[in-house]
Amino acid sequence: MTSTERTGNEQQRAETFGLLTDEAIERSRRRLGIPKPQHSSPHNYEVTWDGVRHFAFGYGDDNPLYCDPDYALGTRWGALVAPPTFLYTMGEDAAPEPDPEAKALLRGDPFAGLGSYQAVMEFEWWRPLRLGDRCRMLQAQVGVQAKRSSFGGRTAHVTNGFLYANGRGEMHAVRRGTWINAERHTSKKRAREKLRQEPYRPEEIAGIEAAYAAESRRGAEPRHFEDVEIGEELPPKVKGPLTTTDVVVWHLGWGMQLTPPGAFKIAADIRRKAPGLYPPNALNIPDTVQRLHWEPARAQELGLPNAYDYGGMRETWLCHLLTDWAGDEGWLWKLRCEHRKFNYLGDTTWVRGRVVGKAREGGRNEVHIELRCENQRGEVTSPATAVVLLPTRRNPVTLPEPPAPGLDGMVAHELTRHRAD
Repeated sequence: MTSTERTGNEQQRAETFGLLTDEAIERSRRRLGIPKPQHSSPHNYEVTWDGVRHFAFGYGDDNPLYCDPDYALGTRWGALVAPPTFLYTMGEDAAPEPDPEAKALLRGDPFAGLGSYQAVMEFEWWRPLRLGDRCRMLQAQVGVQAKRSSFGGRTAHVTNGFLYANGRGEMHAVRRGTWINAERHTSKKRAREKLRQEPYRPEEIAGIEAAYAAESRRGAEPRHFEDVEIGEELPPKVKGPLTTTDVVVWHLGWGMQLTPPGAFKIAADIRRKAPGLYPPNALNIPDTVQRLHWEPARAQELGLPNAYDYGGMRETWLCHLLTDWAGDEGWLWKLRCEHRKFNYLGDTTWVRGRVVGKAREGGRNEVHIELRCENQRGEVTSPATAVVLLPTRRNPVTLPEPPAPGLDGMVAHELTRHRAD
């Protein structure tokens, strides 16, 4: 490529930065099924007592199955296990070295400069991560669709599959995420939500404290499939009022995820390679793009009334409700949730669920549950569905099998699955 051609390409990228173009969507489509190498190390290389405990405490869970190795030794799992969404913190790169063509396709972000908002997340879990396990992860884009949205005008919905295998090569889980990419200036112009947050009255805080005190955990007492009734309500959980401190404590267990970890010189080294990850703050100091989750001023610059949580937090809260209800003998197999509204600093989330169906399929005893995260204004921020497997009085839970035995087979399965949807 000549210097003139490079200059022309750079000028074109500058002119389209932050704009959603047909060329960007087509570039994204050409990436389907290509494993994407990970450039950041995982927050945890190994399932450790401290790592699991810090993660569980970060969302308010002191379940001894996750926090007490001696207790966990006496359960059906025979060792401390990680909570379902602990997989977010793990995942050594399993992608092969891309050939020159794949490397060119994966270079840069087709939607650079756009706002990216998590919309849907689905999980399937096939076996637990136990104390001492390592975990490999393979990421590949499996879908992209152009759509219209009242929030951000024209948008691109991108679905990525994240496949997790333990150190023995056995499939642990799949995570399927869909993000909406929208032009920031358009979403700011179109943002119509007006947030009015009043200080909590003493009696409201007292009610939240009472709800915390009333929460229960099934624990070692099995919840049998035969005893579950359709229409049964799960004991609710409360999360909030959400504070900046809650977000900080969450990060201690979750890691940074979006911006590569590290401070001062380490952050400066990353900024030199990816300055777009560190837009300057009001004092002209480069700071992580993630700060809109704890810095209201940054959120307001982007057209939002306040800083807000992560979708991963609410997914984990939903898992907390389900795992406490199912008990040590149960197994959370599937979870699908949609993130429809922001959960702002100062909001209180009530996590609720109801049994809507039961089925015996392929030797599994499935309980189908509808769930929701609902704020103090009565708005459902994240509706969800789940499938929990429960033991019977005669038989323990048999763990489900993945649709393909290995990471490569699962990539092919996910591509086929997305096309069918």
